[in-house]
Amino acid sequence: MTGVRLADGTEVPALGQGTWHMGEGGSDRTREAAALRLGLDLGLTLIDTAEMYAEGGAEEVVAEAIAGRRDEVFLVSKVYPHNAGGRKLEAALGRSLKRLRVETIDLYLLHWRGSIPLEDTVEAMERMRAAGRIRRWGVSNLDVEDLEELGPALADCATDQVLYNLEHRGVEFDLLPFCQGRGMPVMAYSPVGQGGALLRHPALRGVAERLGATPAQVAIAWTLRQPGVISIPKAGDEAHVRLNAAAAELRLGPEDLAALDAAFPPPKRKRSLAML
Repeated sequence: MTGVRLADGTEVPALGQGTWHMGEGGSDRTREAAALRLGLDLGLTLIDTAEMYAEGGAEEVVAEAIAGRRDEVFLVSKVYPHNAGGRKLEAALGRSLKRLRVETIDLYLLHWRGSIPLEDTVEAMERMRAAGRIRRWGVSNLDVEDLEELGPALADCATDQVLYNLEHRGVEFDLLPFCQGRGMPVMAYSPVGQGGALLRHPALRGVAERLGATPAQVAIAWTLRQPGVISIPKAGDEAHVRLNAAAAELRLGPEDLAALDAAFPPPKRKRSLAML
């Protein structure tokens, strides 16, 4: 599977596993954990979660999935904006570590920007890194202006996780080139969209039929065509995981990309950063 290199030289898979909406139903947790474990078997060893997801429930599912396999996993979690500074961040991280049943998180992200100054978030993140409780820190849902505000600390920001899919291409105008130019990977959440509307689009379905793939596989492969992009689709069952993993091997040709560009035009001007 193709890898993406972080600024510190660590290589992670370009295709990982998301966990948004996991842990919300008690009876589903065993199935969800099994799906994540299968993903690890298939090379999807980056798992992304957050304290927000099911108010910690998703982190508990991840803990079950990675039990006994911690060394295989590149673990990502995120902190609420209202917890993203000082002792609040330290306490929130402690709760996440406890739910995940690990001693260290590989990459800890500010989930989105709130009222706490970015410099306070960076200070707390660096303190937790020095203490060995996180290995790296990064951000999510921050635009170019926000990243520039980090100043020299931008060099230590490992990633920016943003909404990126065929329906939401605004980051291609400035944010994606900004990050690529600094060797900072972008993590694409919701690569197949929400609610299924994208997957029903005739252009996407047409490309999928031509390639003998599913629309979701084409949507995922489309995000992976860009250098320095890590895609993190969610899969709540084992069949879905197998389909996602196969998307990493799907190659879109010029005809396919042209058809998708015609249906979902790339941005010609700056757009507000899209969020879910």
